[in-house]
Amino acid sequence: MQRAAQTILSHGNLIRNAVLQHVRVASQPAISRFMSDSTTRIEEHGFESTTISDILKAKGKNADGSWLWCTTDDTVYDAVKSMTQHNVGALVVVKPGEQKSIAGIITERDYLRKIIIQGRSSKSTKVGDIMTEENKLITVTPKTKVLKAMQLMTDNRIRHIPVINDAEMIGMVSIGDVVRAVVSEHREELDRLNAYIQGGY
Repeated sequence: MQRAAQTILSHGNLIRNAVLQHVRVASQPAISRFMSDSTTRIEEHGFESTTISDILKAKGKNADGSWLWCTTDDTVYDAVKSMTQHNVGALVVVKPGEQKSIAGIITERDYLRKIIIQGRSSKSTKVGDIMTEENKLITVTPKTKVLKAMQLMTDNRIRHIPVINDAEMIGMVSIGDVVRAVVSEHREELDRLNAYIQGGY
């Protein structure tokens, strides 16, 4: 999935520019002014319009583990059990009694590196002892563009990113969510440009 994200980031602008160039070349001087205005409108609705908020709305409040969490006092065993039961790769960690205030995140990678490899017991180790703490977290807001989120995730080699709004946790998206959103957006953009070329605009 990380490789797919890198490919999209590398080639997304090339695809857009190539199609837009084709549109511009295909137009005649007599309609160049109309063409310029229409192409501008197309670009305004281009490959970078989708936000994290759009992904959260599409996922739904309870889908894909968006709102699953554990506390710093929970055992790693219980956290991993919850991840397995809900088929997710990470849980948001909160302080006991403060569900909206994020303390960190625990992932499958944390479990492998800090429990399995080190030979520690998941039943006697607290989540707070192995989680990635809040001050080290990479986060996004609902207004963050999807391509920006993808860039953050690929650059930092992470697969889950919490969504924060006004210092409160409102959800989490995965690299899979982001890749699906970008692929969908690219497909819709190409459909719009193709419709324009064929006279649909």
